[in-house]
Amino acid sequence: MDDHTHKIELRPTTVADLDILFQFQLDQEARHLAAFTSQDSTNKEAYLAKYTRLLNDPTVNNQTIMIDSVIAGSIAKFIMEGDTELTYWIDKEFWGKGIATTALKNFLTIETARPIFGRVAFDNLGSQKVLENCGFTKIGTDKGFANARQAEIEEFIFRLEH
Repeated sequence: MDDHTHKIELRPTTVADLDILFQFQLDQEARHLAAFTSQDSTNKEAYLAKYTRLLNDPTVNNQTIMIDSVIAGSIAKFIMEGDTELTYWIDKEFWGKGIATTALKNFLTIETARPIFGRVAFDNLGSQKVLENCGFTKIGTDKGFANARQAEIEEFIFRLEH
């Protein structure tokens, strides 16, 4: 499967999507690559409460990534310390197929806030490539505590201006 043979669409995330999106982030390998996850990403009640609250936050743009009517992931814009930031999560089943790149390109047509920043663990090469393919430029590094790794790690900061 690649993004040329399947229809990739975004739609506003609903509370009903959260059960499936919660399951995606339980994957150990995916959590390791994401690195900067919530403290207890296995706590479904806390996950549902947090994301239900975010769905009602007008500063957050949560979209569900659909492939042929199947939920494949999520993508969102949020504000952190005054900066517009981006996050996305693709179900591991869909990795390496161009889905994240297509979804992000689509998202950037509906989310027009600029500049917009993406932060990626230093060793998450797939996500770095997605940001670069969508016009983001690496502008620096930071260090932060990665809950999924229980360690402080380096992250790369990317920015899209236009």
